Amino acid sequence: MKKFLISALTLFSLNAAPAFAEQQAPAEALLHQMNEASQHLNYELSYILIKKNSIEPLLYRHARDGEQQLAHLVYLSGPIREVIRRGEEVSYIEPGVEPFTIESGSMVAPVIPFLNTNVDDLSEFYDFIQVGRAREAGSACQVLRVVPKDGLRYSYVLWVDEKNNLPLRADLIDRDGEILEQFRAVSYSVSDQVVDILSALNEVKLPEVLSLPKGQVKESFWRVKWIPEGFEPKDLNRYRMANTERMVESQMYSDGLFSFSVYVADSDNLSLKGQLVRQGRRTLHSLVNGNLEVSVVGDIPPATAKRIAQSVVIAQSSRP
Repeated sequence: MKKFLISALTLFSLNAAPAFAEQQAPAEALLHQMNEASQHLNYELSYILIKKNSIEPLLYRHARDGEQQLAHLVYLSGPIREVIRRGEEVSYIEPGVEPFTIESGSMVAPVIPFLNTNVDDLSEFYDFIQVGRAREAGSACQVLRVVPKDGLRYSYVLWVDEKNNLPLRADLIDRDGEILEQFRAVSYSVSDQVVDILSALNEVKLPEVLSLPKGQVKESFWRVKWIPEGFEPKDLNRYRMANTERMVESQMYSDGLFSFSVYVADSDNLSLKGQLVRQGRRTLHSLVNGNLEVSVVGDIPPATAKRIAQSVVIAQSSRP
């Protein structure tokens, strides 16, 4: 009897092991599963974006039509605003602005984070920590944290649906543990009917793709000596501001999850001297360096923005 009991317990433990291992999958594997599900499933997500002084209801639909991804984001309150993705083309429809289309594989819009993110690239600069289980939008979820290894960026807490691996909640957290904004799903569904709904987008006449000019400025009279590891520079741009006629040079940096831009212009009476402002996730830090105003704007903590701005070096001899 004793041998039979031991054998039965051993058999049960062997059968239960795969399910337990799956339930306790590493956080990085769970992020990969979420990213894969968000790009290949046909689904609809109704959610709200909660900021300090506002709540924005949104509806996001995604479908896979062959090799092409289709997505549609609709703002559910206020003036009509929509973002439409057809493959590698994204169209923006907003009040007061002529609709336009750009070539891009992702939306610049309040979409739940990590839907189109390279998890492997992020793993070099962020730790992924599995926290436990919880419930969101009526569904059981695995909860995990995405935490910067250097402490110089914000972090996220994610709720991932256990059944379909879709993100149902994302809290943006600062270094003091304060929640800066929340994406919270109200309801969601996974259904092939979404394909029928979104396939109609292929028949909609949308603006032609804009031909965006590449950055013409290859070198500048200033450089940033310090940025957090993992942030890569994009094109350097030079343009004249319409309201002040000041010439401005700017460069954006991104680590695949957060981004910021550095702006350099001649200082004047309107220059913000030593200004440091954070509104939600967005930080603005501005200082005067000689005869120039240096500003850093982006989704980074104030201390990080200040350190970046202070590291800008001006080479006067090479000014245009």
